[in-house]
Amino acid sequence: MIEGIATWWMWAAFAVFVVVAIVVDLVALERQGAHSVTAREALSWSLLWIALALAFAGLLWLWLDHSAGRAMANLKTTEFLTGYVIEKSLSVDNIFVFLMLFTAFAVPAEQQKKALIIGVVGAILLRAIMILIGAWLISRFHWILYLFGVFLLFTGVKMLIVAESDPDLEKNPLLRWMRGHLAITSDFRGDRLWLTENGTRWFTPLFVVVMLIGVTDVIFAVDSIPAIFAITTDPFIVMTSNIFAVLGLRALYFLLADMADRFHLLKYGLAVVLIFIGIKMLIVEWYKIPVFLALGVVGAVLALSIGLSMLLPPKEEH
Repeated sequence: MIEGIATWWMWAAFAVFVVVAIVVDLVALERQGAHSVTAREALSWSLLWIALALAFAGLLWLWLDHSAGRAMANLKTTEFLTGYVIEKSLSVDNIFVFLMLFTAFAVPAEQQKKALIIGVVGAILLRAIMILIGAWLISRFHWILYLFGVFLLFTGVKMLIVAESDPDLEKNPLLRWMRGHLAITSDFRGDRLWLTENGTRWFTPLFVVVMLIGVTDVIFAVDSIPAIFAITTDPFIVMTSNIFAVLGLRALYFLLADMADRFHLLKYGLAVVLIFIGIKMLIVEWYKIPVFLALGVVGAVLALSIGLSMLLPPKEEH
């Protein structure tokens, strides 16, 4: 395994924080019951998750400044912030897919919360496993970083090409398999995922949506995890930046769901970011792009794509 900055107690403390954060989210979800999340509520939660990520960055800098020196503190904190911005940005693409799924299955607004929290928990577990495997592979076979670079370059170019096209949900193999092998109710049954009637196990449309969200998490994790390894190979920085980005995913969805059409050029910005990161990984033997510069490029591309989205309205569909 690649050596990183974290001690065992830093890993343990972060694990405890993640568990507590998930429990608090679940308790809040239970107390609120089934109700539509307001924009004000979503904004409050989003700001809270961002504030926690920035507080973590500040604590990380203070600890490293004390234990490893100012230069190391600046480097690792910048790596964390760059990774967090990249992962947070890429998670916006998840939101577009979630919105498509909820619209296609007509998921009631009050039931979307449960689907998202299950998706967040699944994404955290999945990414933790994939990050540990990725760190182990890189420690054994350093050339894998170049494969990651080629993959990100290919993904970015593909995203540019298909940016205007919507995914065809009917061609999804998991959805076709579930429809062919599971008994699925024609309507939602509250927030239940399945139920038994007359000795038959029935699955609700909410179960189908949750499964498709899980597949979406897998697909996007395959894109986002190589991207963060382009910034740093420190497992602790990779893990914490990823998890902090995922923890705020549910709140970010409800904040941006009604504004998805306004950010119609953001997908192009995300594609350019992936291409830039892929190139960064491929040229590392000849030129190592500083982390500060990478953070600036990513921030500038995303800001430009958002700004142009606001200035240039999307084309009307006929």
